[in-house]
Amino acid sequence: MPSARQRYSRWDGSQEGDFPAADEVFSRLAEDVFHGWDFESALRRLLSQGFKDPQGRRLPGLDGLLEQIRQRRQQQLRRYNLEGLFQDIAERLDGIVKRERETLGERLEQARGEPAGSLAQRTASSRLSQLDQLPPEPGSAIGELQNYEFMDPGAEADFRELLAELRRNLAESHFQQLGQSMQQMGPEQMARVRAMVADLNAMLARHLRGEPPGYDQFMAKWGDLFPDRPQTLEEFLEQLQRRMAELDSLLKSMSPEARQQLQEMLEGALSDEALQAELEQLAQLIGRLAPGDGLGSRFGFSGAEELSFPEAMDMMARLQRLEALERGLSRAADGQEMSLELLEQLDSELGPEAAASVRRIQQLLQEMERNGQLRRGDQGLELTPSGVRRIGQKALRDIFQNLRGDRFGGHRVDRPGSGGDRGEESKIYEFGDPFTLDVERTLMNAVRRSEARPPLHLLTEDFEVVRPEQTVTASTVLMLDMSRSMPLRGYFYAAKKMALGLDALIRSQFPRDSLYVVGFSDYAREIAPGALAELSYSEYVYGTNMQHGLMLARRLLNRHRGGNRQIIIVSDGEPTAHMEGDRAVFFYPPLPETFQKTLLEVRRCTQEKIVINTFMLESNSFLVQFVNQITRLNRGRAFFVSPDRLGDYVLVDYVSSRARPA
Repeated sequence: MPSARQRYSRWDGSQEGDFPAADEVFSRLAEDVFHGWDFESALRRLLSQGFKDPQGRRLPGLDGLLEQIRQRRQQQLRRYNLEGLFQDIAERLDGIVKRERETLGERLEQARGEPAGSLAQRTASSRLSQLDQLPPEPGSAIGELQNYEFMDPGAEADFRELLAELRRNLAESHFQQLGQSMQQMGPEQMARVRAMVADLNAMLARHLRGEPPGYDQFMAKWGDLFPDRPQTLEEFLEQLQRRMAELDSLLKSMSPEARQQLQEMLEGALSDEALQAELEQLAQLIGRLAPGDGLGSRFGFSGAEELSFPEAMDMMARLQRLEALERGLSRAADGQEMSLELLEQLDSELGPEAAASVRRIQQLLQEMERNGQLRRGDQGLELTPSGVRRIGQKALRDIFQNLRGDRFGGHRVDRPGSGGDRGEESKIYEFGDPFTLDVERTLMNAVRRSEARPPLHLLTEDFEVVRPEQTVTASTVLMLDMSRSMPLRGYFYAAKKMALGLDALIRSQFPRDSLYVVGFSDYAREIAPGALAELSYSEYVYGTNMQHGLMLARRLLNRHRGGNRQIIIVSDGEPTAHMEGDRAVFFYPPLPETFQKTLLEVRRCTQEKIVINTFMLESNSFLVQFVNQITRLNRGRAFFVSPDRLGDYVLVDYVSSRARPA
C-alpha cells in the first residue's frame, strides 16, 4: 500500500499556530490577580511579555515586536544623514553656472577683434557680472537665475529641468500624486496648482465650520490631478495629513541651517508669492484638523550616507510607518485592536509570523469578550462581573484542591425549624404549625383509622404536616490587613486569593448570605466584592488600624439583625494604629491606647452578638497575647495558619460556622 504524501511549505502566517486557548490565558491572568496585580496591569503585562503554558505552547508577547520595530528605526537613523540633502542640487547648479561661464568666455574671446564696447562684449560682460553677484546659497541663487537670460542653450535647458524637478518635489511634498500628473510644472501648471490649492483651502474651511464641504464637486473639477482618487473626504484628509507629517518631520529633523536652505530653495524654485500664501494656509488648516499636538516627529539622524530630497521624503514616510506601528503595538499591549492597515504594514516590515501573533492575541481577547469575561470601557479592556466570578471560582477550585476529606455541600442545620426548604419528615398537625399538608400520609392516617371501609372521612387528628428543615443565613465582614508588612512578607497573595474564593463560595453555594470586605491599614475602607480582582496594595502605607476596621465592620453588620453575624480578621500582626477623633495615630511598638481602643471595639461587637474569628499569619508573642484577649472577650476562635493553608481554614470554618443558628 503506497504511503500518503505530505507537502510542507514555509509558514506564511495564514496557518493556525499552536497557541494557548483563551481559557488558559484567562487562568494565567487570574494567577497574576491572586498575586496582587490589578487586572488591567496583569493583562498589560501578559500581552507585553507573553507566557508559556504547561503544554509548552507559547503566546508571544508584544515587547519583542516593539523592540524589532525600534531596532529597524535605529538602523535607518544610524545609516543616513540629512546634511547633504542638497549637495546634488548644489553640484548641478554649479555645473550649470560653470557651463554658462564657459560660453560667456568663448563669446568674449570671439568679440576681441570687434571694436571696444561692442554689443557682444557688453552683453557677455554684463552676464558674467550677474553670475559673479549670485548669492552663495543655492536657494537664493536659483531665485536670481529665474530672471537671468542664458547665453548657453544647454545650460538653460538644464536649469529649467532642475527648476521643474524642484517644483515637482515641492508639489509632491504636499500632494504625493501631484508630481505624477504634472511633469513640466511650467507657469501654466503652477497656475493650476495655485487655483486647486485655493479651492482646497475653501473646502477645508467649510469642513471646519461644520458646513457641507463639497468634496465631490472639488474632485469633479480637480480629479485629474489625483490619479488614485480617494473615495471620501476622510480618506483624502488622511493622505494630506500623512504627507504633511512627512514634510514636517523632515523639517524638524534637519539642522537649522539645512532647514533654512531647504525653505529658501523651495521658495526660490516656486517664485509665486500667491501660491506660497495658499500653501501656508493649507498647512495651518491641516494642522487644525490633525489629531494630537503636531503632524510629524523629529528623528535624530547620525549616519554617514547622504540622501537626496525625494529619498529623504521616502525615508520620512517609512519612519512614520514604523512610528505608527510602534504606537499600534503599544496600544495592542493595552488591549486595543490594531487596524487591518497596520497589520498589513507589520506583515510587510517584520514578516507574516509577527502579524499572525498579533492577530492571535486579538482573537483571544475577542473570545474572552464573547465569553463575557472582558469588556471595552473608557480606559480599554476591563474585567466584567462575570470575569470577577470566574477568577473567584478559580481561587475556590485551587483552594479545594488542597482540602483532604473536607467535602461539604449545603450544610443544613440538623434540627427542625419553622422555615426553610421542604424536608422528608412529617408530624401530626398542632395548632400554630404552618399548614404544609402531607397529603399522602394524611390520607393513609384516615384509611388506617376507618379500617379502609368507605366512605372515607377526614378528622383533625388525621392531618399530618411536613416538618421543614431549618436553614440559616450568615452576614460576614472579611477584614483584610493591607498594611505594609503583608506584601513585604508575601502574605497579600494568600489573603487576596482567599477573599476571592470566599466570595465565589458564597455567591454559588449560599446566595442568601451577605459578604462585606473591609481593607484596613492606616484607615479602614469598604471594598466592593466585585472590585476584589482589582485589589492592590501600597508598600508605603504604615499602620494596622484594626480598631477602625472593627468600627466599620460593626456598622455594616448592623444592617442585618437576623441570622449569624460574624467578622473574619486576616492579619499578620498586632494593631499599631488607632483613631483619635477622625485622625489615625500610628506608633511602633504599639501604644497601650492602641490595644485598649481595639479591645473596646471587640467588647462592642460581643455585646451585639457578633462573633469574631481571627486568622493570624504570624505567631510572635505579642500577637499571641493580643489574640488570646480577643477570644476571651468575644468567645470566637483564633487560628494561627501558614499562608498556603489560609484559604482551606477560612472556607471550611465559614461553612461549619453557618450551622450555628442565630
